[in-house]
Amino acid sequence: MKPLPKSPRGLWFEDFEPGQKLVTGGRTVTEADLVNFAGLSGDYNPIHLDAEYSAESTYGRRVAHGLLIFSMVSGLLVQTAVLDGTLAAFREIKNLKFRQPVYIGDTIRAEFDVRKSSQLKGADAGLVEFGAKVLKQDDLTVVTGRLSLLILTRPA
Repeated sequence: MKPLPKSPRGLWFEDFEPGQKLVTGGRTVTEADLVNFAGLSGDYNPIHLDAEYSAESTYGRRVAHGLLIFSMVSGLLVQTAVLDGTLAAFREIKNLKFRQPVYIGDTIRAEFDVRKSSQLKGADAGLVEFGAKVLKQDDLTVVTGRLSLLILTRPA
């Protein structure tokens, strides 16, 4: 017996309006996250992986890779289900700024606000640009930037 097709649960392009806000759940950064990301990315900088080296650094301990943090945030965004079945593609990341370090044991979450949207001519999707802010458990902003997502339009 063939399973029934999954219906999209996410918002369609037409549902996004400037000023809307979206807040993700949280996720605690672990040592395994740093080790696995280093293996995937090839970034074995000792500031991320060497406890002795990091202890002597300005930070005093290991720091999570900035791109690891933003990768986690993209996962947190998808987990909200707001884009479930309607996200066509991550199109662009702009002005990514790493403002503060994130350490093993920190819990991050993200806030997104819709900045603008534009329909693509002749396409069944449009671009939605979000402002992104990543915060730690103490509400300190650690990463900011913007991302553009290609979101499907509502079927006729």
